[in-house]
Amino acid sequence: MQLKAITQYIETLAPLVYQESYDNAGLIVGNPDDEITGILIALDVTEEVIDEACRQNLNLIVAHHPVIFSGLKKLNGRNYVERSVIKAIRNNISLYAAHTNLDSVHGGVNSKICEKLGLTNCRILAPLQNQLKKLVTFVPQAQAEKVRLAIFEAGAGTIGNYDQCSFNANGTGTFRGNEQSNPFVGEKNELHFEGETRIETIFPKHLQGKIIQALLKAHPYEEVAYDIYPLDNDWPVVGSGMIGTLPQEMDEPGFLRLVKETFGCTVLKHTQLLGRPVKTVAVCGGAGSFLLKEAIGQQADVFISGDFKYHQFFDAENKLVIADIGHYESEQFTKEVFYELLTKKFPKFAIHLSEVKTNPVNYLI
Repeated sequence: MQLKAITQYIETLAPLVYQESYDNAGLIVGNPDDEITGILIALDVTEEVIDEACRQNLNLIVAHHPVIFSGLKKLNGRNYVERSVIKAIRNNISLYAAHTNLDSVHGGVNSKICEKLGLTNCRILAPLQNQLKKLVTFVPQAQAEKVRLAIFEAGAGTIGNYDQCSFNANGTGTFRGNEQSNPFVGEKNELHFEGETRIETIFPKHLQGKIIQALLKAHPYEEVAYDIYPLDNDWPVVGSGMIGTLPQEMDEPGFLRLVKETFGCTVLKHTQLLGRPVKTVAVCGGAGSFLLKEAIGQQADVFISGDFKYHQFFDAENKLVIADIGHYESEQFTKEVFYELLTKKFPKFAIHLSEVKTNPVNYLI
């Protein structure tokens, strides 16, 4: 199987456009046309992980964290990043990462955390802004269904749990072609009146090129009239963190013990307990302190994440309980996300979970 078949599939689920500006998700090492013999799934890329791939004859590592975050000016093997990249290249192993783009989608990192905790009614905690656009086009009534289906197939018209969403209104369009025209209906140099359908639908902005291409291909007119408008609507299917509810209320100590056990935490840091029942829980894999105000604003009882700094614990201000379970601990089940997605699409392909523990943080008990 070619590498690009695998990476393109991952990117249909977690498009690279959703990664944060500081991130470096995507193909780190490798050629899209390379033939892949098998996949090793890891949280981080280290020399030990690459050795593991070599032993198992797997020439693609799919990881959550990009081994390269910023540009490398030299490859001298002076640190683990340079040594890992050198070893991967020498052994013809491709490296691919899905990081903050996988954090931002349903079915990604935060969905898995919610699943492990048994949360229900889960939704994005901080939806992305300014991600939607509206397409308006005008089509001869007899061809409207064909055009609608074409732009739906390209990714337009999805709202939450519904797809093929559009608004349609019939009216009359006018046009006159010159000598160089080749009109689908009407005659050159004559004003023509045509019964048309106005089609309106929304789409995520990163699909604009694909959708316009589908529109132009399906539309019968030589010159296609269409308008695109930016929308201020929230897009609830993509964003940072998630929030959900427990099937039944729990007391704070009992819930924190559940969290500690579920994520195998050696230690669990938390703010002062408030003596209130826990029902609504916000989560963010990795470093999620930037979402604290959102968690408070949506009345979460507990916010689970990692990498909180000392002074950030004060910011809870007795409005919720912060539970800092650690960066690695909060993202460890990301390997399961990759495994489930890839084995579902490529059930007969060699896909293995790394057994190397890459957590660089250790605790003295």
